[in-house]
Amino acid sequence: MAFSDHWQTLDWDDIRLSIYAKTEADVRRALAKPKRSLEDFKALISPAAEPFLEEMAQQAAALTRRRFGYTVNFYVPLYLSNLCANACTYCGFSMENRIKRRTLSLDDIERECDAIKAMSFDSILLVTGEHQTKVGMEYFRRAVPAIKRHFSYLAMEVQPLAQAEYAELKGLGLDAVMVYQETYNRRTYAEHHLRGNKTDFSYRLDTPDRLARAGVDKIGIGSLIGLDEWRTDSFFVASHLDYLERTYWRSRYSISFPRLRPCEGGRSQNQLQPKSVMTDRQLVQLICAYRLLNPEVELSLSTRESPAFRDKVLPLGITSMSAASKTQPGGYADEVPELEQFSVSDERSASEVAQAVKAAGFEVVWKDWEQGYSGHQV
Repeated sequence: MAFSDHWQTLDWDDIRLSIYAKTEADVRRALAKPKRSLEDFKALISPAAEPFLEEMAQQAAALTRRRFGYTVNFYVPLYLSNLCANACTYCGFSMENRIKRRTLSLDDIERECDAIKAMSFDSILLVTGEHQTKVGMEYFRRAVPAIKRHFSYLAMEVQPLAQAEYAELKGLGLDAVMVYQETYNRRTYAEHHLRGNKTDFSYRLDTPDRLARAGVDKIGIGSLIGLDEWRTDSFFVASHLDYLERTYWRSRYSISFPRLRPCEGGRSQNQLQPKSVMTDRQLVQLICAYRLLNPEVELSLSTRESPAFRDKVLPLGITSMSAASKTQPGGYADEVPELEQFSVSDERSASEVAQAVKAAGFEVVWKDWEQGYSGHQV
């Protein structure tokens, strides 16, 4: 059994109607509970919960301090390639976009790693477009060990792979994988994934199952906010998390909240408009709702969001943040903005973000879980 089997029991329209039918009484009951269910989560992300945001924020902050203390992990994305064999309406790397393409050589990678290490990072996220032949396992077998020599913790956000391939990469130094479903609505998914392997909704949906079975330490999930109705997609993310934690308890999990951002390429930038617009206040509501549902899950916020927003929301449940992000291959050593996957909003340096975090009373942790401690997980 995999999550796709459970997904088939969930009806998108029924869930959406159930969320919007939640009342003030449902929200009060959810807030009064020491442990919340998925049904409570519906209430917390519903319009009925919006007047309770202050109470949600206070509880979320208290739960986060109890579990994670006053620390926040810093990581940085390293874009290895913008080659892609998929046509996706929302991504600057889409094969239909006329942009310059580049794949980093091992020498390029060394220069990027040196530039990143100079900023103090010890946790890195490797990102590529999805191109199985030119940026697939043969490339990863060379790149992952070369990069792992520089960093204590190595995560990847690349095309979905087979379980055996994840197990092999784990042996080469892989610690975590981020794989976002984009949207859990199959019809909407088909509208935005037009060509390439990414059109296979079910294979992508079951990627976290393969990751967990391969023994990967941490698995990141989420939806691209704006492709469909955000409350319903967010419930599916919560349901996916619940399934994974019950089925594969040895792995850790994280959730991200990417909102659609402008990107390179005429099709993506000019034609795609969010189906569901999420305000900053609603994003705060969602972050708090996830924390109230699950005090253990890691919540990550990227540089897609503005400096002011990231600084204000940090105490409410966020446990990891990217900083000084460049979304193009060679961005740290060469600075080539025309290759960007999407535009970042927080353009502060790593030291500037760290200073803001410290000013808020938090300690910056520049690396994630030490792999040597993995035998002591409970």
